[in-house]
Amino acid sequence: MNTIWLLVMCISVVFAVVNGRTEEFTKAMFEAGKAAVEICLYLLGIVSLWLGLTKILEESGLMHKLSNFFRPAIALVFGKIPKGHPAITSITLNLLANFLGIGNAATPLGIKAMEDLQTLNRRPDTVTFEMMLFIVINTSSIQLIPFTVIGLLASYGSSNPNWIFLPTFISTVISSITAVVILVIFKRCYRIS
Repeated sequence: MNTIWLLVMCISVVFAVVNGRTEEFTKAMFEAGKAAVEICLYLLGIVSLWLGLTKILEESGLMHKLSNFFRPAIALVFGKIPKGHPAITSITLNLLANFLGIGNAATPLGIKAMEDLQTLNRRPDTVTFEMMLFIVINTSSIQLIPFTVIGLLASYGSSNPNWIFLPTFISTVISSITAVVILVIFKRCYRIS
């Protein structure tokens, strides 16, 4: 991937020089760098807020209650996870963070869920079906309210940043269903355990 980015940068520099637009190229690079830093700081605030709230939920015991509430649905989807295993809580929190559209805060929760799922893996060098299912659901991530996208649209001056709500929900539901169906088809074709 680094090679691709380096190649794209080199081609951009060559085209800027050939077309005599090095000044515009340099200006665009600095503006893009500034925008990248601003977005990173904005997202850092969102991630910090949600990770803080997650820690509060965890220490107050509400996290355990949330995982108990969603346990039947998680147990139905992830049938081989034993009752009371920490993976259920990690998966639940990750899916809730994705559902609320705060995927950046969901990343550490997803890593924790994979670590918890790995403790159930009899063959540590092989990914289990539950791990694959979690990755597929996490990647497609059904979003009810895409807070991060709404926040970014608002920060860039959108007159109606909430318009993204319905299209995001519909497209993520379709992508999640499609991804799970394809995984199940592959499981049956290749007899993944």
